[in-house]
Amino acid sequence: MKFLPLSLLFFGILHAAAPAYDDSVPKPTLSNVSYGPHNRNVLDFWKADSDKPTPLVFVVHGGGWGGNSKEAIDSFVDTAPLLEAGISVVAINYRYLKQAGELSPPVKAPLMDAARALQFVRSKAEEWNIDKSRIVGTGGSAGACTCLWLAYHDDLADPESEDPIARESTRLHRVAATRAQTTLDPQQMKEWIPNSNYGNRAFAKKDFAEFLADREKILPWIEEYSPYSLLSSDDAPTYLFYPIPPAIGKPERDPTHSATFGIKLQEHCKEIGVPCELFYPGAPDIVHSTPTEYLISALSVPAGGSD
Repeated sequence: MKFLPLSLLFFGILHAAAPAYDDSVPKPTLSNVSYGPHNRNVLDFWKADSDKPTPLVFVVHGGGWGGNSKEAIDSFVDTAPLLEAGISVVAINYRYLKQAGELSPPVKAPLMDAARALQFVRSKAEEWNIDKSRIVGTGGSAGACTCLWLAYHDDLADPESEDPIARESTRLHRVAATRAQTTLDPQQMKEWIPNSNYGNRAFAKKDFAEFLADREKILPWIEEYSPYSLLSSDDAPTYLFYPIPPAIGKPERDPTHSATFGIKLQEHCKEIGVPCELFYPGAPDIVHSTPTEYLISALSVPAGGSD
């Protein structure tokens, strides 16, 4: 047996561990573009071929805000058909919860990174041929929750900032969320899904029991970062995708990604007049069966149309 030198072996391990896109994903036009000071503040950009500014899909990966990377894009959306439809794409990395440093609660780090990345993309609108009024957020799980937060939170733009990027909007034109946690309120989660156990790390709680016990103390944080509590009538039209049917009021096989999250948010959207389309197997009134199908349908309408 032939042994490699340790230096080559170490290089091979690092190389094997490096994230890579699936073969179905086209090569990005630009890779690892920095949008902030942290080493995870990077994004990849795919430029659609168009003479006119293109709409853009802004992809935020999942992983509980503690793992995964932008290279998981194929888990949430199909890039090639979007590009063929004249829709550009961005996929971002962001700080994990464990990298939040002195920020409180820890979830502030990934969410504010996503906001900054979105502002950065808008600042590149002319250079990258993007219609910055038609940016749609999409992602899975924690990334989907991030996109809902961006879509429903008041605009974080600072028009008076000396930083031109900070003057850009953080609002989304639409949002398409896969397996999203639509609330970060532990009490609400338990009411909806009895075996809920998600979200404690986002608020620096050791487990879900402590998260629930401390709910009243941190309620202002919960209301600041929970999409359900932020939703208002002027927010972006929403598409929600869940691959497994819900078990309403019963323990779920996968409580963290239950379609009950989608049902409850859709009910809330209907109450206040925000368009919300929901897919899960067996759901009523299905229009689009995948996020990609929804995105192409919504963004293929010319600017100034009825989308």
